[in-house]
Amino acid sequence: MTMFHTKANILHRLPQVCFPASFGKAHSSRLVLGIETSCDETGAAVLDETGQILGESLHSQKEVHLRTGGIIPTVAQQLHRENIERVVHEALQRSNVDADQLSAVATTVKPGLALSLGIGLEFSQRFVRKHNKPFIPIHHMEAHALTVRMLQPVAFPFLVLLVSGGHSLLAVARGVDDFLLLGHTLDEAPGDTLDKVARRLSLIKHPQCSTLSGGQAIELLAKDGDRTRFRFRTPMGQTHNCCFSFAGLRNQVTMAIMKKEAEEGIRQGSLLSCVNDIAAATQHTIASHLAKRTHRAILFCKANSLLPERNPTLVLSGGVASNQYIRKALSIVTEMTGLHLLCPPAKFCTDNGVMIAWNGVERLREGKGILPPDVDVFYEPKAPLGADITAEVEAAAIRLPSVRMKILN
Repeated sequence: MTMFHTKANILHRLPQVCFPASFGKAHSSRLVLGIETSCDETGAAVLDETGQILGESLHSQKEVHLRTGGIIPTVAQQLHRENIERVVHEALQRSNVDADQLSAVATTVKPGLALSLGIGLEFSQRFVRKHNKPFIPIHHMEAHALTVRMLQPVAFPFLVLLVSGGHSLLAVARGVDDFLLLGHTLDEAPGDTLDKVARRLSLIKHPQCSTLSGGQAIELLAKDGDRTRFRFRTPMGQTHNCCFSFAGLRNQVTMAIMKKEAEEGIRQGSLLSCVNDIAAATQHTIASHLAKRTHRAILFCKANSLLPERNPTLVLSGGVASNQYIRKALSIVTEMTGLHLLCPPAKFCTDNGVMIAWNGVERLREGKGILPPDVDVFYEPKAPLGADITAEVEAAAIRLPSVRMKILN
């Protein structure tokens, strides 16, 4: 497995630690507190070892960032600082669990916004030292990948597509901490692209979209749009790998918006008459790009026996996975290739404390990455997931058969 030599990899370098009985041996009452502050959601939850959610709390910063036109890291940091103690207290109170009853605390330490990660990690380290609890540092994308296993019995290995505001990647999940990275974003993430297009279209001024995130606004307006009115090129059509690129698409959309503004004689900041059509075309092109890269990943996995022959599974997770049009695009590919598509409910696709607590439960069960409370851990804003085999995927040069992406809203 590829090792990245950073401070956060203290997890990999630690010698075997002998824990007290409460740190290791399984018993039905083991409880994990999960804490999430990787971006703009302050989340906490308490789960038992079966995955039952005993109590949770979530503070969303969405409305604040909508007003400022995007996430400002210092603002996100301050909002985490103001809310984390209350959110953790609410999660414990709602679960009717005292800190002393916890078996461990799991917290996102990578990847994410540095200032946001720092608040969660600082709070968690104070907490575990005060209450003498084991600490489980969590990789945010690993948590997204494993959330589905909390909801239904999904055996390893399975293919996972993670798409969010900050990330997009394809990986084979072979174990709780064992991933093969097939593809990743080369520039910006799909959720970021959707948000930027929504801002350029000034959708916050649209009467139906004033309280929606950029991705939600695009999805809503696209339902009444004609995607064929604007023909955007699907990115990386001649590059035979599983990586993603969305910056070029955003430039195409921006040029189309500028052209229509000139035609309609309006300035930037005013609503175009064709916003629904631009939204539909943008959403379709993003969905097509995700579907094509995933199709190639499936063919690569089949050629290299990386997935089981019986009931192979694709898990779709992350905030953008809530988009129903994108789910339909992926379902076309999975039906064609014989995979079973699984996606957590929308509330578990977005960032939350539940997924972090569940990742902690999975690691606690297997005794992986469990640290004593006095070990210093460092956050890591950029952190790859698993062993990177993207070069092998590209070297395979798999060409895709033609697939008609006919998706009804």
